[in-house]
Amino acid sequence: AKLKSFAAKIIQLLKEWTETFPYDFQDEKSMKELKEIAHRITQCDEENGTVKKIISQMTQNLLMALSARSQYQEIREKFRQPVADKGTNLKTKPQSTQKDILSVCCDPLILAQQLTYIELERVSNIYPEDLMQIVSHMDSLDNHKCRGDVTKTYNLEAYDNWFNCLSMLVATEICRVVKKKQRTRMVEFFIDVARECFNIGNFNSMMAII
Repeated sequence: AKLKSFAAKIIQLLKEWTETFPYDFQDEKSMKELKEIAHRITQCDEENGTVKKIISQMTQNLLMALSARSQYQEIREKFRQPVADKGTNLKTKPQSTQKDILSVCCDPLILAQQLTYIELERVSNIYPEDLMQIVSHMDSLDNHKCRGDVTKTYNLEAYDNWFNCLSMLVATEICRVVKKKQRTRMVEFFIDVARECFNIGNFNSMMAII
């Protein structure tokens, strides 16, 4: 009875650990240790197999979380392109094929909604461990210690880069328009988009536009 009670507590600990900090188990050593602990716990409840089902589900969820983050990182790296290349591509394209934002989406509300979807997608990939990594790194800097093992916080960087990209997009769309009347219209359009972002509660995109 004591073993079963202890096993339940260990399972709860492992479940919360794997859900909150899945990146702790990305290397083979930590995953092997998790499997060894899980195997020993399942031996305490071989009769009804309830523990085995919970452990199996926990492991499956962990692998799915790690796989999703790995795929997200691969996609980000695939579509990351140097700024110089983008500028070259823009120059080589004929003026007639270069569409401005108004020709793609002229409704401020729809654009604000699309920006919010992007914001939510990037926020959903930020985990507590990303924030902990920043705090840990700052503490090491305060103590004048060199930490070469600090994992790059890719998801936080992606969110930060998105803010900068949106700001540059707004500036580019306004500055590329030659006529003053059209440029004024573009500025007014982005003001309306920022207002719609505010109404939705998407303050990050609103600040990027401003």
